[in-house]
Amino acid sequence: MKKAAIPAMIPTHDAIRRRKQALRAEARRRRVALPEKELLSRAIWKRLLALPEYERARRVVLYIDHRSEVRTWPYLSDVWRSGRQIAVPYCEGGRLGLFRLEHVDELEPGALGILEPRLELRQDSGRAIWLEASDLLIIPGVAFDRQGGRIGQGAGYYDRLLASAPAGAAFVGVAFQCQLVEAIPLLPHDVRMHKVVTENTVYEVPALR
Repeated sequence: MKKAAIPAMIPTHDAIRRRKQALRAEARRRRVALPEKELLSRAIWKRLLALPEYERARRVVLYIDHRSEVRTWPYLSDVWRSGRQIAVPYCEGGRLGLFRLEHVDELEPGALGILEPRLELRQDSGRAIWLEASDLLIIPGVAFDRQGGRIGQGAGYYDRLLASAPAGAAFVGVAFQCQLVEAIPLLPHDVRMHKVVTENTVYEVPALR
């Protein structure tokens, strides 16, 4: 008598979170230990600037690097010189707001130590950026996979931001090659990237285009 097939177990939310935490810890360890981050960041930026999404973009949402992340600070002036606007994120009440940055002197360390626009400048409604007006979002992460999966710091700030982005906006994750993992288990609220750029190559996710 033929035995009935045993159905595959579907991972629980807790199991997925534990797996993501393990992947986060390992990818962060590799990133911290990585030498020559400035040199590798330059190679990543060269690939970014060649993307058609960057060529089309007039307004770029761009994080300010912190600790061992892919460097963005040295390349702010390149974006400004190209005639594009830069919108930088900042934390406020459990969400990310966006601010039109015009000069690096407008930044100061926030509650998490990350450079953010000064509090008094955020009160200027003319400097607030609506997500709907953004063409390209360059997103940091602790780990990525080749299918556009992303693991952040664990607070969900970027997932909430990206869930409200317009359909035409491009999500591009940037990471060092050592941060790439085979597969990231995703929860329903997790948002995939359209592309992931490393110093070695650009990973495209055609199913999301």
